[in-house]
Amino acid sequence: MLKKIISKFNIHLVLIIVSLLSIFPFVWLMSTSFKGVGEDIFAYPPVMIPQDFTFANYIEVWQRVNFMGYFWNSVIVAALTVILNLILSSLAAYPLARMNFRGKKIVFFSILATIMIPFQAIMLPVYIITLKLHLIDSVNNAMGYLGLVMPFAVSAFGIFLMRQAFLKIPREVEEAAIIDGCNVFQMFLRVVIPMVKPTLAVLAVFTFIGSWGEFLWPSIMLTKDAMYTLPVGINNLQGMFSANWRYIAAGSIISTIPIIIFFLAMQRYFISGENDGAVKG
Repeated sequence: MLKKIISKFNIHLVLIIVSLLSIFPFVWLMSTSFKGVGEDIFAYPPVMIPQDFTFANYIEVWQRVNFMGYFWNSVIVAALTVILNLILSSLAAYPLARMNFRGKKIVFFSILATIMIPFQAIMLPVYIITLKLHLIDSVNNAMGYLGLVMPFAVSAFGIFLMRQAFLKIPREVEEAAIIDGCNVFQMFLRVVIPMVKPTLAVLAVFTFIGSWGEFLWPSIMLTKDAMYTLPVGINNLQGMFSANWRYIAAGSIISTIPIIIFFLAMQRYFISGENDGAVKG
């Protein structure tokens, strides 16, 4: 009994330490965003409670840059990316999970193999293709949004996750839907999709976080300040305010709020949907 208690205590101690190490950068960032001009933000050991507590950093960032414009650009790009991922990943995953055709395993494992290729390795040819298709903001804003979204419109992870969710659905459900007069598309839309809502929520959360925080691709593709997304706009604060880290911290904290809100909105589905990727298939 004592050995079991000690084992659980050690596990929880390790988890607490790892959690504290993980959350420390965010706490330090939030503390910095509320510190006044007279405080040393790089003091060692770090002072987590601001001595000169102020909201001035948030007000200055909001007033001096087109923060609302950056915010809406990020919302549009993230929303389009999430919607396209949910649609395309579901449509690609369903036949891989429920239909039999020649070369199905080869197709599936070929898709999975692309996970091992980092985006930086294919970024140059993707950029050239995007340039040739005029999907850049110098053409017009709509093309700029498409150029940001299309390289991330579907992912191998999304297809894999949705396939695992579809494998959990009993075939009897689909057979009953067909007997009731549904064709394949109606069965997919009205019967199958409602049953995998938790997995869709998980995919939406991961896609939203990845799209919202994407910096490298937008920084390459965007040429107009009015088209900047939040990560690019916040990075622009470094030069605009001579690396005023208080403003940068305030801007970073504001940019994390939509992620937290989105996660909380999807939390009711997130926990149950997380396990779908563990289904053997």
